[in-house]
Amino acid sequence: MAASSSSSVSPVSVIRSEVDRELSEFHSTRRTQLLEIGEELAPALDALEAMLSGGKRLRPTFCYWGWRGAAGAPGDERMIRAAASLEFLQACALIHDDVIDNSDTRRGLPATHKRLAKLHADHGWSGDSEEFGQGAAILIGDLCLAWSDEMYQASGFDARVLRDGRPPFDAMRTEVMAGQYLDTLEQVRGTTTREAALRVMRYKSAKYTVERPLHVGAALAGRQDLAQVFTDYGIPLGIAFQLRDDVLSVFGDPSTTGKPAGDDLREGKRTLIVAETLARASADEAERFRSLLGAPDLSVESVEWMRSVIEGSGALAVCEAMITEYAERAVAALESPELDASAREPLRRLVVDATERSF
Repeated sequence: MAASSSSSVSPVSVIRSEVDRELSEFHSTRRTQLLEIGEELAPALDALEAMLSGGKRLRPTFCYWGWRGAAGAPGDERMIRAAASLEFLQACALIHDDVIDNSDTRRGLPATHKRLAKLHADHGWSGDSEEFGQGAAILIGDLCLAWSDEMYQASGFDARVLRDGRPPFDAMRTEVMAGQYLDTLEQVRGTTTREAALRVMRYKSAKYTVERPLHVGAALAGRQDLAQVFTDYGIPLGIAFQLRDDVLSVFGDPSTTGKPAGDDLREGKRTLIVAETLARASADEAERFRSLLGAPDLSVESVEWMRSVIEGSGALAVCEAMITEYAERAVAALESPELDASAREPLRRLVVDATERSF
């Protein structure tokens, strides 16, 4: 069990292997139970295992360092299990998100619903393969949501400690669903304001990825009084993290992001970089940009043109400046004397890792 971090060890890698082990053991036990119901469940469980095998483990990482920031002991297996339970919530969110967006890939592999659609097609079953894949993926996502709660409750903490951690744990699940709905709503409404984009980022990413996991860790250590410190750190860092994700979704290398270049543009995501582009581009450019945004058959040439407008309008520079500003706010919050000194440097390094994607 990892017990400490140093300047040479990534704050993520401190617990990644332990989180992976806990997830593997939990999934293996539940797999045995489900296969007793029917061997036909094996492909669905394989798809879930593939989803769980990837990812940066950010939410468990922030949960762990929230615990350490509250003077929680390093290497506590109960903490690792509780933190790992957040990965099942993440799997639920990603599987459902891919269904909503009809994404083809996730982390460079077929999205869960696409994988299960292929299973249907390969067996020549009756009905529509895509509908089967989507329905099956929704059920797998629901299973992940249930298992997140189950794993948290079975982490090994006594009932009182688990009750202390429930408010932020429950809030995290509610808020990410609200954020996902707002994201979906803004797409169909065609909203392109900075305020709307920031609201989605706050609930779908900032609170869910950084703030609430920190709150869970601190609460499990009995330090709910640290909530404001972790909010002051977590919200700006979470927004900076999502801004970097939005930039990479347009300009990133597909071999690194695991998504096709310009995928957010094809999906018509109303991100802040899109809002800034439409506010700053010329009238003619903005009109054409809007007409291309959300086109599923968007060509490589059109993606390149949209990139040029984003950059030429100054929207990319604005987003980069915002990433820097929000990152500085997060670092400033770490000066709080209430924070245990052992967590200050790892949390500072996480600001750099999250905004530069150097995990």
